[in-house]
Amino acid sequence: MEQVDAVVIGAGVVGLAVARRLAMAGREVLVLEKADAIGTETSSRNSEVIHAGIYYPTGSLKALACVAGNRFLYRYCEERGVPHRRCGKLIVATNAAEEAKLHELHAKAAANGVALEWRSGRQAMDQEPQLKATAALWSPTTGIIDSHGLMLAYQGDAENHGAVLCFETPVTRLEATADGIVVETGGQEPMALQAKIVVNCAGLDAPALTRQTAGLPGGSQRQGYLCKGSYYVLTGRSPFSTLIYPMPEKAGLGVHVTLDLGGRARFGPDTEWVESIDYTVDPRRAEVFYDAIRRYWPGLPAGALEPGYAGIRPKLSPAGSVTEDFLIQGPDDHGIPGLVNLLGIESPGLTASPALADRVAALLALE
Repeated sequence: MEQVDAVVIGAGVVGLAVARRLAMAGREVLVLEKADAIGTETSSRNSEVIHAGIYYPTGSLKALACVAGNRFLYRYCEERGVPHRRCGKLIVATNAAEEAKLHELHAKAAANGVALEWRSGRQAMDQEPQLKATAALWSPTTGIIDSHGLMLAYQGDAENHGAVLCFETPVTRLEATADGIVVETGGQEPMALQAKIVVNCAGLDAPALTRQTAGLPGGSQRQGYLCKGSYYVLTGRSPFSTLIYPMPEKAGLGVHVTLDLGGRARFGPDTEWVESIDYTVDPRRAEVFYDAIRRYWPGLPAGALEPGYAGIRPKLSPAGSVTEDFLIQGPDDHGIPGLVNLLGIESPGLTASPALADRVAALLALE
């Protein structure tokens, strides 16, 4: 059986960040990806936002990694020429009840180390004349990014430090042995490898892989749940120059307005719990979008939305449950030397990716 140093499973944004970090620490890294290219699932089907770290419980891994990742990404994008823009965002309230929640969100952001600026309804509407708001929070450190450009930069750094990517190589099973971790793959050329380090960054497939890991204690095996989010794009010119977010919902951040780097507006994602991965966008779901958007943009014309794309949030809790924190299982958690599982890495996973890679390196006691 071929011996390898470190295997990273999954070439999404987090897997590539981990591969980069391990390679830069001097490990020989092999990245195994089931698709034929990098970042074909969650990493390329999101809002492409550099989040500030506002919404997450203080002290949670989501909050800590998002705040650290935000600071890293602006520096990194400048150094590596990754397209991005620090455009800021407004989180808007449209009634008195939402204003009370907006105050709570302001306090949570401050506890997380994120500075927000309070806006009256008039101030928010002066900033964005098409907006309807009774109050708002301004987040100056929120931005947008070319997610594929970021992944290419991570990949380039990893490969420049010796990492190798293998596409169309799905991992089907892991087994903990006294000599290392056996990695079995499928695809056109199935193989078995023995690695000192294995990092499970398989995204939507990561929980299933914990159940396909021989020797992993039952308490560390997790069930995953799929929460689909559809996006629609505006057919005309965007009425906004910044991002507009309503008050967050239980499973997501509400139907918000984001901009791509070309300035085109897109709306989403909504929340739809599904049993299997399906990226089709149902045009009929747009009707719900019109109602949600017109709460803060009454001028949305009828028929102005067209289907864009859809993504799947990898959840660790079913519909109706409280959203769980990112879960990173290291050797101290499950007792298998060299194995790290990253589970439930949904938003703000893109922003948090460099900090999550640092966390993996720390769990593996790498410099």
